[in-house]
Amino acid sequence: MKFHLLSISLLVIPLFLSLASNAAASDLVYDTDGHPLHPGKQYYILPVIRGHGGGLTMMPHHNHLCPLYVAQENMEVKSGLPLIFRPANPKDKVVRLSTDINIEFAAVTTCVMTTAWRLGDVEAPTNKRYVITGGFIGNPGQETVGNWFKIEKFGNKDYKLVFCPSVCKTCKVLCGDVEVLNEGGKRLLGLGGESFPVMFKKKD
Repeated sequence: MKFHLLSISLLVIPLFLSLASNAAASDLVYDTDGHPLHPGKQYYILPVIRGHGGGLTMMPHHNHLCPLYVAQENMEVKSGLPLIFRPANPKDKVVRLSTDINIEFAAVTTCVMTTAWRLGDVEAPTNKRYVITGGFIGNPGQETVGNWFKIEKFGNKDYKLVFCPSVCKTCKVLCGDVEVLNEGGKRLLGLGGESFPVMFKKKD
């Protein structure tokens, strides 16, 4: 009897470890080469659906030079600017699904502010909220709640960007998918637009 119990235990332990390992792997975000995303590395955010524009960039809007708005390239052949992901927990070595991250362009602008993303206030006359630059990096909490985004699954293998920060337990936030808003020939990112399934390509 003891021998059988020991045998069963030896079989169960590897199975448990395998299940735990698979669960941990399923929480990771992968690039187009099948490798996990790493904080601090540069990646292009590209649309999954062909014929719907290119990668992401920054551009002025409403005749204001700053802050710059996060937008999608109109031409599919343009990969846009590379971006960096920074998890709320600086000890994280990989980027995981459903976790708070800062997103910033790995680029320099003439605006005297960061290229980190933040969700702007509701704008008239569209009553929409747009993703703009000038966000803060790190310091998760009430004062930076608008600067945190998440990556979630879109279908079985694709991804989407989401604004639904959990860095402030007492804050009331309106969650939503980060989508494409077509305005005057510009494809701006914001809440309440056209679905935007994405993939991540590591910069060479």
